[in-house]
Amino acid sequence: MKFSEIEKEQWEELKPYLDTCLLPITGLTGDETPWQATDALEKLRDTMDWIEIPYKGRIVTYPALHYMGEAESFVEQINTVCKKLKDVGFHYLILISADPRLNDHYFEEADLFISAKEAKNGRGGIGQLIETCWARTPDSEKPMNEKG
Repeated sequence: MKFSEIEKEQWEELKPYLDTCLLPITGLTGDETPWQATDALEKLRDTMDWIEIPYKGRIVTYPALHYMGEAESFVEQINTVCKKLKDVGFHYLILISADPRLNDHYFEEADLFISAKEAKNGRGGIGQLIETCWARTPDSEKPMNEKG
């Protein structure tokens, strides 16, 4: 479900069911030609379809973060956004990117980071990661996006 499909009056009623936020990261830098930007967005969209379609009714997709800056400040920005989204009421925060440059980044405030590396496992592999994430309590142990 897209964020724009939820009316203000519905949020409190739906919040217990829509416990997971999907936050896409495109990974653009501004150096891309129009066709490269299009390609990046299409890859991300295709990967997101593997999540949005089977898990509609539990996941809310937020607007993508398209441009990234220097690695350290970028990671800090993403972590800040994740924390704020949890403060709004989401129990689980899943980041997703089809950009291989982000494969080794660690986002401590996210419960799961589906990178381009994980996307190679296809729909079934991604579904397994999400369901494992949900099987954990929201604040238990370390996030599933831990390096190593």
